[in-house]
Amino acid sequence: MQANRNGMTAAPAWLPMINTVGFIVMIAMNALAQFLPLAGKTTGELSDRYPVLLTPPGYVFSIWSVIYILLAGYIIYGWTRAGAVNPSAGRIGLLFASSALLNSAWIAVWHYELLALSVLVMLALLAVLIVIYSRVQQNRGTGASAGETLLVQLPFSLYLGWITVATLVNITVYLYDLGWDGFGWGDRAWLLIGIAVAAAVGIAVGTVYREPFIGLPGAWALSGVAMKAGIPEAAVTAAWLCAALLLLSCLIQAWRRWR
Repeated sequence: MQANRNGMTAAPAWLPMINTVGFIVMIAMNALAQFLPLAGKTTGELSDRYPVLLTPPGYVFSIWSVIYILLAGYIIYGWTRAGAVNPSAGRIGLLFASSALLNSAWIAVWHYELLALSVLVMLALLAVLIVIYSRVQQNRGTGASAGETLLVQLPFSLYLGWITVATLVNITVYLYDLGWDGFGWGDRAWLLIGIAVAAAVGIAVGTVYREPFIGLPGAWALSGVAMKAGIPEAAVTAAWLCAALLLLSCLIQAWRRWR
């Protein structure tokens, strides 16, 4: 690592190249999954094979386009002079490339329906994003620039928020495939638990870090669950309520951070 003129850790000169390669591999793998498609099945077709109530409808997954565009912005920012001396980029280091490879690996194991392995890979991706997020948020109270907020903090906040939801869904799909009966509580009870957990995590993390973005993917996913056909009325109400609470939390954290 290098230090900038303020004495803070900055990214090494070779890091943008490594991150760019990782990003390209990740995008290429996702493109293969959809257009080849990998293992003869699209990601959406595989989701339809496992009728888990917590899985949002297909249109909700369009959030990946937003996340990838923002991550592309992070990659471009890394090549600029401002990005090269940004302390958050220095703290992230090779973790972004690691997250990109884990993302690619998950696509592969998911398409070949290695569900147990997909859970492990997803948990590893979640762990890496948690570390990235915690390092990025170290700079939240030091007057982060607009570039850092939009091109570093925002991408990884949305990415972590979405992967948190995706991990819950992935685990639920794996348990469904195993035939687990959920202690006899039934699908509806576990759907309500999943909705509550998704909201609680987003609100808790947002409150601790004064983070206005991390709850947005959860709110988007829960609104999709509420609109999904065949969802019990109680779960629809719970999903809308939790989505609203997440959005309210985001507004409160935005006020706390930028007042």
